[in-house]
Amino acid sequence: MTLLRDHDLARAFDHASHTYDRLTALNPGYRTDLLRSARRLQLPGGGAGLHVLDLGCGTGASTRALLRAAPRARITAVDASAGMLRRALAKPWPARVRFRHLTAEEVVTTGEGPYDAVFAAYLFRNVTDPDGVLAALRTLLRPGGRLAVHEYSLSGSAAHHALWTAVCRGLIIPAGSITGDGALYRHLWHSVVRFDTAPAFTARLADAGFTGVRAAPVAGWQTGIVHTFLARNGAAGPQGEEAR
Repeated sequence: MTLLRDHDLARAFDHASHTYDRLTALNPGYRTDLLRSARRLQLPGGGAGLHVLDLGCGTGASTRALLRAAPRARITAVDASAGMLRRALAKPWPARVRFRHLTAEEVVTTGEGPYDAVFAAYLFRNVTDPDGVLAALRTLLRPGGRLAVHEYSLSGSAAHHALWTAVCRGLIIPAGSITGDGALYRHLWHSVVRFDTAPAFTARLADAGFTGVRAAPVAGWQTGIVHTFLARNGAAGPQGEEAR
């Protein structure tokens, strides 16, 4: 299968946006895992005085996780899908959260930043040039700024590969097909299989110049399928501690 990319992928998410929250709610631990990854950023002081970028915010589930993990932070949330953003904007948000219709590649052109932290959930396997996006993030993050990537990235184990395929064929693709979004959920299946394993993405982050890189698994049935990748943009800045 040819993966969906760029405008084709954004249009597929536009179409799926009206049922996306209902379908993800069927995934045990979906929101809990996002919150765990957001908390792994370990932003001090509840995020007071910090500006955080939510890259690929979708309908706002990752934004909500960030807001719970760092309730005092200023959050800029961006996504390439206008439909997903409309769903996010329809929800109640405090004034310190704002949304923008931008691709991951376009964020660097806005002149904003530097950001104190970036959270990217379910993004990197969907971009055409992940190394280019990582390079852009290094220009957007302040020195010592924190990065957390929450992503479907298989452990490399044959058992985890088989489980992912079984869940996609038995549950995810049939459920998505009912709503007319089968192509998007077939893309989900194949994009995960073709994406970096957790060790490979960890190496990709280190090769891009990030420091203190590590991968942490999520809990539950997605252990070995979804990981949080944590890193810093070079040495620690004024706020001190290295990512743990």
